[in-house]
Amino acid sequence: MRFNYQAMVEGNQRPYIIAELGANHNGDMELAKTLIKTAKECGADAVKLQSWTVDDLFSKKKYEDNYFLGDDYRNRTDYTLKSVMEAYAVSKEQHVMLQKYCEELDIDFVSTPFSMAGADFLVDELHVPYLKVASLDVDNIPFLRHVGSKGVPVVISTGLTGMDDVCAAVQALEEGGCHEIVILHCVSMYPPKDENVNLNNIDMYNMVFDYPVGYSDHTIGTVAPIMSIAKNVCIIEKHFTMDKNMEGWDHKVSADPAELKVICDAARQGYNMLGNYHKVVVEDQNRRDEFKRSIVAKHDMPAGHVLTFEDLDYKRPGTGISPKYYEALIGRELKHDVKYDDIFTWGDF
Repeated sequence: MRFNYQAMVEGNQRPYIIAELGANHNGDMELAKTLIKTAKECGADAVKLQSWTVDDLFSKKKYEDNYFLGDDYRNRTDYTLKSVMEAYAVSKEQHVMLQKYCEELDIDFVSTPFSMAGADFLVDELHVPYLKVASLDVDNIPFLRHVGSKGVPVVISTGLTGMDDVCAAVQALEEGGCHEIVILHCVSMYPPKDENVNLNNIDMYNMVFDYPVGYSDHTIGTVAPIMSIAKNVCIIEKHFTMDKNMEGWDHKVSADPAELKVICDAARQGYNMLGNYHKVVVEDQNRRDEFKRSIVAKHDMPAGHVLTFEDLDYKRPGTGISPKYYEALIGRELKHDVKYDDIFTWGDF
């Protein structure tokens, strides 16, 4: 399934699944291609990179501090933050190569820019179907206005900030000219505690905004993304790795192939289970007759007997008079004898 914003607005398709590669390729383009191919085989609709350079994400101070948030590189002396950023950055030529590979496999190729120049490259040169904005840029108003001006839909994660900033971010995108926005509920902990996942925020966003809402997941496992399907999300984004034990940034909190397939399968099957907001009777008449009850005689009664409440019982099958009409039988006179357990018909009176 390809990205279709209008279908997301109308809510008439299953969730669109984004396999977030991020930096889980570890700078190895053969690994990146393996991730893409496997994501496609698992049923994902898109793979997403992160488009940054050494110069457009971290300041000089960050490199001087050389501090890693919480990954395999902390407290090691054989790596620096800058060397890892250089190793994991995806060049323009590599973007082009990976996009071509995605086209061959018929899976959407998208990315998250971390600079205005990155957004320009993705839209103007690669012609991506939409841009994904990371939670860290929710309050980056100049960047959001620029992203909003690019003429493509924008999918924005909403971790790290409160509702005031989320509202301001949406307004900034609109001021840039974008009115095709998807808001992703997101908790930017890796991983969050269960009590902090707060999937009910999906409902809240649906009440506040006139834009479709999805879910960007950073939990371990498959429970949260599967539960989000019941919230009728239009997008599920999940970090993806070939091996959770691989050295790197996000492998431990990513879905492996088996988990991604579970999520993709659930998105298809679970969506079909949602149905609609109308009570629909799907059982055929024979099944309804077999399972429902009829009014029956509680004991033998002669012709001329006037029925009372104590004369009635209610048993399967439901081929006779429904129990909901019991009051209409009380006070009626029998035309003929009836026996215990006989199913009443309107012709008995």
